[in-house]
Amino acid sequence: MKKFTIPCDFAEAKAPFNIYIGEPSPKFHPLQFQHLWLQEERGGSIPSEIMDSFQKLHAIALENGASFEELCVYALGTTSEKASGEAKKDEQ
Repeated sequence: MKKFTIPCDFAEAKAPFNIYIGEPSPKFHPLQFQHLWLQEERGGSIPSEIMDSFQKLHAIALENGASFEELCVYALGTTSEKASGEAKKDEQ
C-alpha cells in the first residue's frame, strides 16, 4: 500500500492530506471509502478533479490487467518529476 499526500478541501481552505492506495475492488471508486471517512470524521473532501483522475487510472488498470497501485506510483511519480523539473527551471 502506497501513501500519497494530496490537497483536500476543508471549508474555505485547502490542506494536505494523506491517502493510501492499494488494489481496490472493481466495484468501487478507488478513493470512495477514504473520501467518505474524510467527510464524516474531518469535515473535508477530496476535490472532484482528483477523484476523477484516480477513477480514470483505476479504469486503465482494470482494462489492461495492471496493478492500480503501480500505475498510480508511475503516474504520480511522473507528475511530481515534471513539477520539480519546472520548479528548477524557474529557479535558473
